[in-house]
Formats: sequence, structure tokens, C-alpha cells
Amino acid sequence: MPFVSVNGVRLSYQRSGKGEPVLLIMGSGAGGRVWTMHQTPALNRAGYETIVFDNRGIAPSDAPPGEYSLADLTADTLGLIERLDLGPCRLVGTSMGAMIAQEVALARPDLVRCAVLLATRARSDATRRMMVAAERALTASGITLPPKYEAVRTVLEMLSPTTLNDDVTATGWLDIFELTAGQSAPGQQGADVAGDRRDALRAIGVPCRAIAFSDDLICPPHLVAEVANTIPGCDYVEIPKCGHLGNLEDPDAVNTAIIEFLDKH
Repeated sequence: MPFVSVNGVRLSYQRSGKGEPVLLIMGSGAGGRVWTMHQTPALNRAGYETIVFDNRGIAPSDAPPGEYSLADLTADTLGLIERLDLGPCRLVGTSMGAMIAQEVALARPDLVRCAVLLATRARSDATRRMMVAAERALTASGITLPPKYEAVRTVLEMLSPTTLNDDVTATGWLDIFELTAGQSAPGQQGADVAGDRRDALRAIGVPCRAIAFSDDLICPPHLVAEVANTIPGCDYVEIPKCGHLGNLEDPDAVNTAIIEFLDKH
């Protein structure tokens, strides 16, 4: 996998397909390769080149000590776009990656053609603030949870009851998360304390689509809808029976919503 040096860090990235570029920005604690399970093949078939990368904190990209701000991660992404000469490109981000996409579109609209914002938000409400504070306290304590416990907690937070109530599917997800337990990026927790960005996001001038997942506990629909109502002209799509990992739970619906919007712009 090639690397590019930007903003004082090395970022690993991967390109595939041919056509106009789409940069996909992953959420916290996950590598860019997650996009390659469902999204990049669909986008390549639709005639787009895709670029995925690992945010700082995710191997094999650099993982500097300390917490990373949303501004740090935004600067990384802007540097990647410029170094790879992608602009103006289409952006697709999920969770933290969608928050980064919002900031990129705000800071450098000349580099962005349009943006699809999956499971995004402009602020944290009381419940989400409590969740982030608890996660940061756990990291600071140095306690390592047993993999089986961490897997159960993760599926309950990240997946829809529809998925969890299917015995075969739920068992598969539990096995995956148990195998990957402990693979986190604690430095990325700093991006969740960026404050309320609603006033700033009103200045975004590029076309945007916000996509919510009906059963998302991390970025619930009411917070995604706030983003859609804040960014001028942003439209809103809600996909049912999905949790925070809706791009993996119902990839066909997600891919359709992404590609339909990208094709318009």
C-alpha cells in the first residue's frame, strides 16, 4: 500500500477503478479497507475511481501520541487531496469521517464537488457526550476489557435490533468483533469534542446529502437531520433497520443512495 506524507504524518492509501475520483473517509477506530467490502466495488462499477485511506492512528498510517483534534484530521484529509491532485473530488464519509468531510467542504470548497455524509452530526447531545466521556475514562484507566465482553458491547452499540435478532447474523458479527477486539485508535477520541459546529456548517456551499440509519445509537437520526437542516440545500435520507454500521448492514440501500447523489453532481 502506498503512503503520502501530509501534515506531519504518513497516511496509507489505496486507489481502485477508473473515472472521476471519490474519496472515502472512514470513521473512528476502523481502517479505510472497510470501504472495500461493499462501497468501492459498487462505485467502481458505477464508473468512479475510489480512494480510501487510513486516518492517523490506524496502522499502517502513523499514530502520533496524544489525542487528535477534528482540525488535525481535516488537515490530513486536505493534504491528501492536494498531494494526490484529486480536487475537485466527491467525498463520502461515515461517522467521524463524515464530520471530517463537512470540515473539508467548509474550509476548501474548491477541492470538493459534493459530499455524502453517512451517520454524521454537528454536535453531541447529552447522551452522546456521556458515551464519549465514558469511553475516554475507560481509555485513561488502562483497563483492557475481555474480548468477548468488548464484542458484545460493540454489537449492541453499533448494530440494529433487526440484525441482532437474527441468530446466524448476530453470531457472525460477534465472532468478527471478538477477533478484532482491542484494535482501537484512542487518539481519535479527541475528534468527538469539537463542540457545536452548526453555525459554522451554515457556510458550506457545496451540494451535500446526509444519510441517517434509523437504529443508530452513535449518530441518531435527529442529529443527522440537524446537519441536513443546517447545511444549505442538503437533502436527507433515512435508511431503516440499520444501526451505526449501516453501510455494512444494508450495503445495497446505502450504495444506491450514495451513487444516485454522486451521479447528480
